Amino acid sequence: MKKINSAAIIMTTIMLSGLTVMGGYPELPIGLGSAGSFAILAKSGISTVPGSQVTGDMGVSPIDSTAITGFSLILDSTTTFSTSAQVTGKIYASDYKAPTPSIMTTAISDMETAYTDAAGRTLPDYTELGAGNIGGLTLAPGLYKWGTAVLIDTDVTLAGGPGDVWIFQITGNLTMASAKSVILSGGAQAGNIFWQVAGGVGVEIGTTAHIEGIILSQAAITMQTGASMNGRLLAQKAVTLESNAVTEPADTSEAMVLRSADEVSGAYTYTPGQFINFTIKSITAPKQGTNQFYSIWSDTALDITGFTATNDNVVVTYE
Repeated sequence: MKKINSAAIIMTTIMLSGLTVMGGYPELPIGLGSAGSFAILAKSGISTVPGSQVTGDMGVSPIDSTAITGFSLILDSTTTFSTSAQVTGKIYASDYKAPTPSIMTTAISDMETAYTDAAGRTLPDYTELGAGNIGGLTLAPGLYKWGTAVLIDTDVTLAGGPGDVWIFQITGNLTMASAKSVILSGGAQAGNIFWQVAGGVGVEIGTTAHIEGIILSQAAITMQTGASMNGRLLAQKAVTLESNAVTEPADTSEAMVLRSADEVSGAYTYTPGQFINFTIKSITAPKQGTNQFYSIWSDTALDITGFTATNDNVVVTYE
């Protein structure tokens, strides 16, 4: 990253104090932390019937590598990770050589934090939609909440722009029927879709079905024969595959980042939890403190058009 230019940095260095409180901003995406480096992450194991193809890294903790089955693991000479002909990426486990154990502990902690964040979002835009059956619907961006299980028994479409966010809070299990799909339209991106599932069984994706997004399951995730996913499987129990294709989503960020410091001349660092909305050209991030300075770094020139703050968030607009 490089600064856009000195003048722009001065324009975007703003102290939060005495600003008008405003509301009504879209949902921020769920911050995954280091868990966002994994296509599959689980606490009690990952198994497959040979033939699955995973694009992205996999990892388990606190269970050890013996709980990764069906992948014919090949331990790297560094003994910090393994590889597999079925995985385009690296495979990590808690019993591998340092620093892998601490990396995995952090990743699991970040996964659980992300789950708590998703479950704790308030003021849903839609409650009990379809009485838990969302098959056949076209869903706008927003926060959805169910006190029941959710079923997808026919194709469901998520329609929105590349910066839009969907968060699904599901008290029960998530079940997707065989040969059905989650379809994205309008530029919607899998990396901005979050399925938070609290049910005791967890998530079951039917035979040859296709799902998009980040699954945060408090229990297990099971993909039946031939099912596929564009997203991440993050389970607090086990992930079970059977001749599946799991592909981590495309990066939703672009060549710019919001940074902050508690002194105008301080060391500016990445502001966690930030979200760039490419459609309306804004960056929204959780407020870091009562008095905080912000700057945008970018690989391309841009003009800052506005800055606002709420009790919780700061919003910078640009063009």
